[in-house]
Amino acid sequence: MGSDPDLASLLGLRTVKAGHYAQYRGSEARLSRVMHALEGISKALVQTAAGPEGLVVAVVETVRDHLGAQWVLFALADGQLVGTSPRHLIAGPDGRILAFEGVRVAEPPTGLPDAVLNRLNDVLRGEVTVLHAPIADDHHVHVPVELDGDVVGGLSAWTADGQRVDPADLTVLRILASQATVALVNSSLFLQVQRRADELAERNDELVRTQRELWAAQRTALLGAERARIARELHDSVGQSVLSAGLQMELCRGDVGGAAAERLDKAVTLSRDAMEQLRGAIYALARSGGPSASVVDTLRELCSLHMPPGVDATVTVRGRTRELTGDVQHAVLRIAGESLFNAALHAQASRVTVTLEYDDRGVRLLVDDDGTGDPTALRAVLNAAQRGDITSGRSRGLANMASRAAERGGGFAIRRSRLGGIRIAADVPSVDQEAP
Repeated sequence: MGSDPDLASLLGLRTVKAGHYAQYRGSEARLSRVMHALEGISKALVQTAAGPEGLVVAVVETVRDHLGAQWVLFALADGQLVGTSPRHLIAGPDGRILAFEGVRVAEPPTGLPDAVLNRLNDVLRGEVTVLHAPIADDHHVHVPVELDGDVVGGLSAWTADGQRVDPADLTVLRILASQATVALVNSSLFLQVQRRADELAERNDELVRTQRELWAAQRTALLGAERARIARELHDSVGQSVLSAGLQMELCRGDVGGAAAERLDKAVTLSRDAMEQLRGAIYALARSGGPSASVVDTLRELCSLHMPPGVDATVTVRGRTRELTGDVQHAVLRIAGESLFNAALHAQASRVTVTLEYDDRGVRLLVDDDGTGDPTALRAVLNAAQRGDITSGRSRGLANMASRAAERGGGFAIRRSRLGGIRIAADVPSVDQEAP
């Protein structure tokens, strides 16, 4: 053929008939159009996270762009896919999105063509003749919308007089309609899951707030119990001793005369004043205060509650502070309260330090004093109480502290403090572990 290019080698055709080249160009154009439509379908069907409304808008706009349509209608039949919305959507000329209800981005339809309005009514009513068979003519195409073999709606489009519908367009719309229905259901389920997740997050926030209020109430109750214990000790021991001393002095009044009688009268008056002050202190202790803001604040309140005037009591925190569960808070505060009570009652201390150490496992409580206590003797008392020795009945405080730590899977120890007195050390894990 000389220098002329070979048509078959260029186009892959085995014939040189002129009509075949035209057929090839037509098929190539249709294929390109279909591929462009499938690309639009894939873009439309990834709108699941945007919600059902955004998905249906993407579907009708994809049909309009592919066909160059003037009107596109997507509608679900009444009673089908209940709970899914929007129920219908119309893409009109000039890019308008129309709907009678249930679509935020749409405007109310005005001047709908009779063909579009009648088709909408037919689909909504579930007309079998319209829903169950595809329709394709020069300027109109309709495909049923199906799910699991059941027809649930319809997808229709109308083109202008100069824009004809190709037979391949019917296949494109059927693919889009079938996939869009599944995506629409998935999008609705996605939104339901999101709503449930938001509700669960809100309930979780409420639960966290309730837990914090409960833990604050527990701390308040614990402080109230400590106040009651101190008030009971004052009433049962100190109060009774002062009252008995006053009665004994009054009984001796008749046997004493002169200056000694005056001093005795003054002593009786002082004992009565001391009794009144004790009653006032007991009344003040019995009054409950507001909830403590945190575990550290509660420890400071326990120090001020237990330590007599003149004793230097401090609270120190180490590590990264975090929220503790109610059970851990209760165990820490009970052990701290018992330790401070013992230090105030028995140790004759002038300085007490409370240290709360946070780590990955939980918290460690250290209560140190510079008193006169003997750790060896206290460990012997603890061992006797744990064995059930009835003679150690008045020393159950140490055993109670050890059992509280053990119930949480932690440890308890009595050592010599660097301050010179006793160190109470308790490890309380923040995660429940099997008690040894």
